[in-house]
Amino acid sequence: MTGTAAAPPHGNSAGTPPGRGTAAWPTAVVPVIAILTVLGLALRTYLAVRPGLMAITQYDDGAYFGSAVRLADGVLPYRDFAFVQPPGITLLMAPVGLVAHVTGTAWGMVIARLLTVVAGAASVVLAGLLARHRGVLAVVVTCGILATYPPSAAAAHTVLLEPWVVLFCLAGAVAVFDGDRLAARTSRLAWGGAALGFACAVKLWAVVPVVVIFVLCLPRLRRAAVFAGAAAGGFLVPVLPFALLAPGKFYDSVIVAQAARIGARVSLPLRLKEMLGVLGGPTWEQDTALLAIIGLVVFVAGAQLAASVITRSRPAPLDWFATLSAALVIAIFLWPPYFASHYAAFLAPFLGLAIALAAARLVAVARPAAWPRAIRMLGVPLAGVAVLAFTAGAVFQAQPRTEPPGIPPALPSAADSVIPAGACVLTDSASYLLLANRFVSGVPGCPQMVDALGTDLALSRGRRPGTGAAAVPAVAAAWHRAFQRAQYLLLSTKNELRIAWSPALRTYFRRHFRPVMRKRDFTVYVRESPRRGGP
Repeated sequence: MTGTAAAPPHGNSAGTPPGRGTAAWPTAVVPVIAILTVLGLALRTYLAVRPGLMAITQYDDGAYFGSAVRLADGVLPYRDFAFVQPPGITLLMAPVGLVAHVTGTAWGMVIARLLTVVAGAASVVLAGLLARHRGVLAVVVTCGILATYPPSAAAAHTVLLEPWVVLFCLAGAVAVFDGDRLAARTSRLAWGGAALGFACAVKLWAVVPVVVIFVLCLPRLRRAAVFAGAAAGGFLVPVLPFALLAPGKFYDSVIVAQAARIGARVSLPLRLKEMLGVLGGPTWEQDTALLAIIGLVVFVAGAQLAASVITRSRPAPLDWFATLSAALVIAIFLWPPYFASHYAAFLAPFLGLAIALAAARLVAVARPAAWPRAIRMLGVPLAGVAVLAFTAGAVFQAQPRTEPPGIPPALPSAADSVIPAGACVLTDSASYLLLANRFVSGVPGCPQMVDALGTDLALSRGRRPGTGAAAVPAVAAAWHRAFQRAQYLLLSTKNELRIAWSPALRTYFRRHFRPVMRKRDFTVYVRESPRRGGP
């Protein structure tokens, strides 16, 4: 596992034809990347538009975009409100948060969602650039998996972290790798390290490819130092200002709350199903997931081993990067108790590259240049068949499912008929207020809470309402203070999962608020008596 191994006379260490990142591309590679990128963009756009661009489809997107709107108002995460992720997504969305002051937060959310769709599709291009020197097969498999992998497509339909962290990880990898090997120019290592460091500022999982590349650089300490320093800078420059303003709150929110989440453990079969993007029913999906993961492991390991034995060479640094990153990502997905379906989107580029590079390496050792011309000419039609297969997978994903795709967009906006503009509103789900243009308040002392569940996690060292958050004095005090200051409440039907209801808080709520609007998925309450200091 080295970045400096000499290439054999008639090929590189991966057993592929001669050529590095600067070599001429095979004629079919560019159109394949373009076609699969358009396919990925179309699938993500459809999944975003199908429920309505102003529909409620997620909880997390309200917290992420809401943090950017707060920052545009000069309200800082960690210091002024709890936020359980690094500030990367807040900074990325901050320009849209500024635009939202002109367009309204509902249209701001739409813009943010469309930008996330584009970010998801752009990752297909970057993955293709990373694999292009290995030929059409590697590009078709890499881009095809990333374009149609169900968790990747689903995660890009709204403002979630995974499409953005994947984008910056791949941008960094494209800069760091020159073909199969690490780039010789330290400037490329520096730019790649900075991009990967910023990926860590979006989500800490990006430390996985950072560590793998650092290990690959280690035979040359100066190169490793350049990469590590750039990665540290890419992380610290956006993170340090927020951390220094509230070091204790930053640590409790980003580190403790995430690492110490308390709750029931998500089952192994369900995790494997989500990581593989299995869309089948419960009667066969778990067995399919387990068999598929075993099959992928055997294929990648077997292909690399066979190619190494035949060519008497080790896998190239790019192969190590893809395979080790995929293995480590799977390991961190299996370790903590909590796992969400959109997490698996972070696995897509590494899984796709690991499979594609192993397949391309195995084909390359068969010396296709020596095959009869009639057989070699089958490559382009086979690539076309593969593209059509990925297209069929995308079309299958686009079919309506049994569950509702989202709350119709008329429902969140209906709240503006009973909540005056600029009123102080407290909610358990910021997405509702953002899409109703009632997220920003002009009332002095109004609670700045953005992430209801995140507030519980940050103040209780990882506890949720269902695991005892209400019993933590800091959590109880925060919610009671927020209820005291609110003029209106917008509570979703899932508020029990996010609000740390204590007996005292329920008593205060019943005494001081009455419903003024009931919808299928939320209820609006108004304060009916002067605010008082106690329940």
